[in-house]
Amino acid sequence: MPSDPLILGFDTSAAHCAAALLSGGHCLAAWHEEMAKGQAERLLPLVEDVLSDAGVALSDLSAIGVGIGPGNFTGIRISVAAARGLALSLGIPALGVSGLEALAFGTQGPVLACLDARRDHLYLQRFTDGLAQGEPELVPFESCSDWADPGLTCIGQRADEVAARIGATHAPAAFAPALAIARLTAARWQAPAPRPAPLYIRDAGAAPARETGPVMLP
Repeated sequence: MPSDPLILGFDTSAAHCAAALLSGGHCLAAWHEEMAKGQAERLLPLVEDVLSDAGVALSDLSAIGVGIGPGNFTGIRISVAAARGLALSLGIPALGVSGLEALAFGTQGPVLACLDARRDHLYLQRFTDGLAQGEPELVPFESCSDWADPGLTCIGQRADEVAARIGATHAPAAFAPALAIARLTAARWQAPAPRPAPLYIRDAGAAPARETGPVMLP
């Protein structure tokens, strides 16, 4: 088993199921599967696959990082509930990381992180050198021009469309979602932090009734 802390990161906040295992800054194993549904059934087996690839067990983990959204309401609840349950059973910390911060992680200069919120809306947040500049917002695509900034790079979903609209450049994220979550968690897991909770920007009441999931306790 590696001597450095083992950090597991996973995410199901969008149409994927992803997990990555980090030790001492090195990615030991990572899986990313595109899927529109079925994350609830796939997440824990995928985590087991990642751990098996690295030759470690759940009991070897030092901390867990989880994607808290914004994104799919059901997917977010699946991951957050799993992270809380695993952390409680293992006696280790679990930390929440927003998908927007994961997109901006490892970037230099001014960045606009973009996630598709559907209904021709986007979740947007500004970052400089990976540090948040203001809060994430739900923005109609037609209002993206209000987010223009000199030297801005757009990263994430529909980033090319946003960049074209505001006269900016666009680029891919520096890290895959689960690996970015694991790396951010590795930098923070030893500091006190609240339990992970879903990041809802759009009113969760707008989700179809069939997507109702477990209530997240504070």
